[in-house]
Amino acid sequence: MKNTLLSILSGLLLAVSWPTYGFPLFLFFGFVPLLLVEYDIRKNKYSKAQVLGFTYLSFFIWNTITTWWIYNSTGVGMAIALLVNSLLMTIVFLLYHIIAKRTSFTISTIFLACFWMAFEYFHLQWQISWPWLNLGNGFANFTSWIQWYEYTGTFGGTLWVWIVNIGVFKSILLFKEHKDKAILYRSAIKNGLIIVVPILISILILKTYEEEGKEIEVVVLQPNIDPYTEKYNTTDDRISKLLDSLTTTAISDNTKFVIAPETVFADNNRLHNFPQSIAKRTALKIIDRYPNVNFLSGISLIDVFNNPARIRKQTNIYKEDVFYDDYNSAFFVRPDASDELYHKSKLVVGIENFPYESVLKPVLGDAMIDLGGTVAKKTTQEDREVFFTKDSVGVGTMICYESIYGEFSTGYTRNKADFLAIITNDAWWGNTQGHQQHLYYAKLRAIESRRSIARSANTGISAFIDQTGNIVSSLGYEKRGALQGTIRANDKITFYVKAGNYIARVAIFLAIFIFLFSITRRKKKI
Repeated sequence: MKNTLLSILSGLLLAVSWPTYGFPLFLFFGFVPLLLVEYDIRKNKYSKAQVLGFTYLSFFIWNTITTWWIYNSTGVGMAIALLVNSLLMTIVFLLYHIIAKRTSFTISTIFLACFWMAFEYFHLQWQISWPWLNLGNGFANFTSWIQWYEYTGTFGGTLWVWIVNIGVFKSILLFKEHKDKAILYRSAIKNGLIIVVPILISILILKTYEEEGKEIEVVVLQPNIDPYTEKYNTTDDRISKLLDSLTTTAISDNTKFVIAPETVFADNNRLHNFPQSIAKRTALKIIDRYPNVNFLSGISLIDVFNNPARIRKQTNIYKEDVFYDDYNSAFFVRPDASDELYHKSKLVVGIENFPYESVLKPVLGDAMIDLGGTVAKKTTQEDREVFFTKDSVGVGTMICYESIYGEFSTGYTRNKADFLAIITNDAWWGNTQGHQQHLYYAKLRAIESRRSIARSANTGISAFIDQTGNIVSSLGYEKRGALQGTIRANDKITFYVKAGNYIARVAIFLAIFIFLFSITRRKKKI
């Protein structure tokens, strides 16, 4: 019973730490009850099945409370996300349990922290990618604590969390062994400093940071179109009139960018016909009235072809000898220049891609999830495209899910983006923590790259975020309108943009080294 309660406590502590309602201080203690459970199982030589059971309980509680809202878009998707992600986290702890039997406390806990970071890193890379609960994201609603993410990225936050959890865990074990309260006092001071000092450093950075770059005026549009009942049952002509109407409420002669949300144009647009599309005509109509404006928007595009030589892994088969590539794209139109496109390249699992299709499709069949529109694999691109104005202001456009990937998003900055745009459609999740967490994760991208962010969300929350991750202004959920803001175009590069997820790479090396070291040793006595 005690281990059950401790496992539940761990899950609850991690859940109440999470944005946007949570308080991240609990992250520093969230794993401690579960570590005590694992230690008890190891000390008493209980079976590995108990480690699996208790650990899975903790992580399932955490995953369910923080990401239950996936159910609003797909019940099957929610079940898979909760069950699989909880299992992956459990496997990390199971391997720690095995290593801890063979090595010292110090080596095994270093392995745990490193292997957890390796897990988070691979969760950013592989085809079943779901990094929503990577620990560094947990500070997204307390950005005054983590201004040093410009040096470390979110893995700095993950490492911070594990250092304190392991320190508290160690002090409890020492106290149980020696019954000396001085151990607890020393631990409270030491771990308190480990928490407080980085926060103080962050506050110092925040107080002394000055926004970089020249000011530019941007308008973001929020058409508030219901994706379930309206979005895919309307015409681009109607969307065009709506966007034009919204633009006129906020635009001025000084406006440099007008930004519309993800796939706002979704009326069977063919890639080769884009120059003649209603979407482009909409942009040109606005530019004709305001010649200084650059128009950026989301669009669904399909490229149908018959040539089998053009088939690639992400190509869809319509029927015999008819194939198509399906794109979730951003298009950019500026005065007196050719059109530019960027195709979304971090895809939502099961909705925009079929992970490990050659292995899973024979087992699951055609298991793509229907959320309206075209049910098909999306086609991606290799490079992070940056769109430039006539006077060389560069904007990197992240489409929806891409904005939760830190190192991925630095590709835009390395390609000379002076600010970042996020175009998204968060309506699938309803008015839940889902769309709010997504907004708050954007604040992390601003800090990592020191880039202002203009966010256009179909149903909200559209916002402007400054280079310190502060939300300067926003347009609430399920409101229709346009938001004008002035942001900075910064061309300076942060250490994190240059180095990427170096902390995770070091952690992977250490985890592999410790694993190989441990399997050559005999089990130690507890």
